[in-house]
Amino acid sequence: MWTKEELDRYARHIVLPGVGGAGQARLKQSSVLVVGAGGLGSPVLMYLAAAGVGRLGLVEMDRVDLSNLQRQVLFDTASIGQRKAEVAKNRLESINPHTHVEAHAQRITSENALGLLEPYDLIIDCTDNFPTRYLINDACVLLDKPLVYGAIHQFEGQLSVFHYQGGPCYRCLFPQPPRPGAVPNCAEAGVFGVLPGVIGSLMATEALKVLLGLGEVLSGQLLLYDGLQARFRRLGFPRRPDCGVCGEHPSVTTLQDYELWCGISV
Repeated sequence: MWTKEELDRYARHIVLPGVGGAGQARLKQSSVLVVGAGGLGSPVLMYLAAAGVGRLGLVEMDRVDLSNLQRQVLFDTASIGQRKAEVAKNRLESINPHTHVEAHAQRITSENALGLLEPYDLIIDCTDNFPTRYLINDACVLLDKPLVYGAIHQFEGQLSVFHYQGGPCYRCLFPQPPRPGAVPNCAEAGVFGVLPGVIGSLMATEALKVLLGLGEVLSGQLLLYDGLQARFRRLGFPRRPDCGVCGEHPSVTTLQDYELWCGISV
């Protein structure tokens, strides 16, 4: 049952072919967990809340830092020093009070990942390190959840959708993590401030397509964006029969110590 306020709020969705009232109701009944509320997580969370996703979870343990504000549009100067999870929850609820926001102010680990991910229909990886990416991917395969993935570096970004309707997972594309230090993080290499907005918006688009069963989902496709050249490329990749987690004879049947596996001392 829709209120008049909801009908007005979602009017531009409801008139869209392929969405309509039935699609909007489907979004209202959906649940999404976003891991990371930084540069990528900001536009993803804001657009999913605005779109009317009924239950939106976020996992983020950091506090707002001044250096975040160049790209993390969920936050402002007044929120510096506060927990991102709490600030994000308040901001998202102000964007759409009809979306129930669940803030998990903690670090995702091999001990809590399955419990955090299990209650949600769709998972979105907005993190910035390889151990967490492999952890989220493996948890999604074990729980049979689709995963929207994105990453950014300087002026470039990429995104894909993993483990969707029998499609390949992150390990099918990247079977092994890079050597420690081979890929600098944003603090070391820098990132163009608007780039997370481009990639995050595309990630939110893929998430809504998955939830609505709409269009061609980026499953088995890696979309690459070069901001300096204003150019997109798509690369196809298959599901690997020898994949360690989603292959015919998986070796990963439980979550492991991903920092040590990626060669990072803890």
